[in-house]
Amino acid sequence: MRPALRLACAASVQAFALAAAQLAGAQAAMAAPQAVRSVDSRPAARPAPPAGIVAAGGELINARTGKWMWSRGLDIERPMASITKVMTAMVVISAGDLNRKITVTEAAVAYAEDNDAGSAGLHVGDVLTAQQLLEGLLLPSGADAAYLLANSYGPGWQAFVGKMNAMARSLGMTQTYFANFDGLPWPTEYSTYSTPRDLIIMGEAAMKITDFRQIVAQRSYRIAATTLHHAYHWKNTNLLLRSYRGAIGIKTGFTLGAGYCLLFEAVRGSTELMGVVLNSTNTNARMRFIAASRLLNWGFAAAAAS
Repeated sequence: MRPALRLACAASVQAFALAAAQLAGAQAAMAAPQAVRSVDSRPAARPAPPAGIVAAGGELINARTGKWMWSRGLDIERPMASITKVMTAMVVISAGDLNRKITVTEAAVAYAEDNDAGSAGLHVGDVLTAQQLLEGLLLPSGADAAYLLANSYGPGWQAFVGKMNAMARSLGMTQTYFANFDGLPWPTEYSTYSTPRDLIIMGEAAMKITDFRQIVAQRSYRIAATTLHHAYHWKNTNLLLRSYRGAIGIKTGFTLGAGYCLLFEAVRGSTELMGVVLNSTNTNARMRFIAASRLLNWGFAAAAAS
């Protein structure tokens, strides 16, 4: 009750005792609801921001609700290295024909070797399906597999990269550009770039695709030898799958310009979180997983408290 009103009531008490008693009863009846409204109208306390997140850029969202939870440099364009291969896989899967047989060429093997890139260790002359090459693309981050898929599904890598950029535009990734099919630093370190906001958009779209989601959730994948190809055993470069309970994907990346990067997702109970960290140093490969774990711990605690 405002001070002026209390003074007026006091004067009324002195002059009109009975009326004051009635007024006091009415005021008492009114006071309780006002007190409740005052408490209810307070904004919920916001959790302290996550600590110890070593990354030049990043974002964390609630993947079930789409609610933003944390970000740094949300719309700053940065190279994202092999996180690019998420879009490579999306273009291939959207085209279909995953039983298509593709022969491993000398050019594909030389491409990975000459660029000192991640490799699926493919053997020249082996014949693999597009589905198998997707495993080699996403788990060991094979540039040789990316080369084969891009040239097969373009056809030709230039046409394929055009499809990647077209899909990015269709998703609303307005600050993303793909100069190549795998995120390697050519023609320059910064020719392929994106933002934390755009990469989360891409990650959300990719994880809605059953084939993609199943591949990136695997810790490893084996192919037995046949008359068409050698045996292969590919381990997932996303170590979060082994170290963080509930992790379900999705892709690592590294170049000197991009630093160590990770697009990640985890589920605990009814809460599903997706995040990305970019340039989590370019000297410590483990730091991106540490940063992701800290973000997820904070995010799950914040979700539980809300």
